[in-house]
Amino acid sequence: MKENLLLLIKLQECDSQLVELSAKKKTLPENIEKLDKEFSSFKEGIEKNKIKYDELKSRHTESENKIKKLNESIVKTKERLLEVKNNKEYQAMLKEIDIAESSRGDIETEIISILEELDKFSVLVKKDEEILKQRKTEYEQEKKMIENDLNTIDADVVNWEKNRLDLRKNVSDDLLARYEKIKKRNRGVGVISVWKSVCNGCHMNIPPQLYNELQRSNELLSCPNCNRIMYFQDMEKPF
Repeated sequence: MKENLLLLIKLQECDSQLVELSAKKKTLPENIEKLDKEFSSFKEGIEKNKIKYDELKSRHTESENKIKKLNESIVKTKERLLEVKNNKEYQAMLKEIDIAESSRGDIETEIISILEELDKFSVLVKKDEEILKQRKTEYEQEKKMIENDLNTIDADVVNWEKNRLDLRKNVSDDLLARYEKIKKRNRGVGVISVWKSVCNGCHMNIPPQLYNELQRSNELLSCPNCNRIMYFQDMEKPF
């Protein structure tokens, strides 16, 4: 392949890489932010069972404390019965004990229900913790990869800028001006490959005669549709 065209192809690679790096410098932080939000949302969702479990434990402790207070109250009331001097007061205390014992029974029934729920949620929480642990590992690995990629961008830009500058020194001013003009009009792509009569820039067919000439000619030929400088590339073989 002719020297000028090779230089332009390499120059195009530099320009394309620089455009890609510029885009990545913007999108990678956005990807990290999105990843953080997704993991935070996932964590919030999966921790609902843990929140419910903690609420049940709190209710269980509260109910146990109520039982303890009722038992203490019943004991004290029974002790006071020994000191009662009239039947009316005695009956009132018996009623007080009955109410306390009835309340204790209701609370004990509630405690049994809470314990059953705790057993169920304990299993769910354990499974959730395993899932969260795995997801956290995946999240941290993915975030680390993005951060590493982001940290190398500036160095990569410097390298590609240097390569670009070195290449431009070897391209004639008129050819460089032609390339820059075409590139500006075609979304940053001034040189494009052609395979099986199809321009890989505009994806339009080029005339058969021009396609044949492209494979034989030493001239820099342009796509009649998008005006990009063309080169023949056998896509079934390494470039």
